[in-house]
Amino acid sequence: MTTVSAHAARDFASDLHDYRPRFPFATLKAVGHPVYRSQGARDYACLLDLDPEVLSWRSRTDPLTRIGNGETHHVDFEVQTETSILIVDVSDDPVTAPHWIPETLAACGHRYHPVSAAELDPIRVSNARDLVRYARYEASLGDRVRLMAALDEMGSLTLAECMAVVREGRPMDAVACLILRGHLEVDIDESLLGPGTVVRLGSK
Repeated sequence: MTTVSAHAARDFASDLHDYRPRFPFATLKAVGHPVYRSQGARDYACLLDLDPEVLSWRSRTDPLTRIGNGETHHVDFEVQTETSILIVDVSDDPVTAPHWIPETLAACGHRYHPVSAAELDPIRVSNARDLVRYARYEASLGDRVRLMAALDEMGSLTLAECMAVVREGRPMDAVACLILRGHLEVDIDESLLGPGTVVRLGSK
């Protein structure tokens, strides 16, 4: 089994019709130039960006290869967490990978992690996609201090109230940026983000 470098993923993306960039194009924790086999894989990558246990992830465009007979199987991501490296296989249906995959990966010190895109929480995915599109934005120091001071005093504010606090930058961009970086927290599982979404200080 080999690992394609980040630059190789970009160089060969046009030759791999199953792998291509997909919206949203911004990422928070991706290494290299991410491409995706499906929209389900792109959605899952948004969740990786918001997962506090994930340190980084990269697209895997090279197939896993079984030593001996050359059998191959395509996967989606190599994910670095604090304790392990996961090889993520995203499918629109329940994943039925060849039996040799877990053992082959274990020999390399990796763990196999199959994901069914159909089983992902649609509310969590939608909120993650909405937030990740702002990953390239940088909130100003002044806006960050104003928002954190207001939340420290009030305990919580609505998303609309937080946007009203922003003075130096674009309101939604600034608030989303601070959520993505852990300075602010919202519940992305309960309902779609909206004006009344409760915002609190994050753990950072």
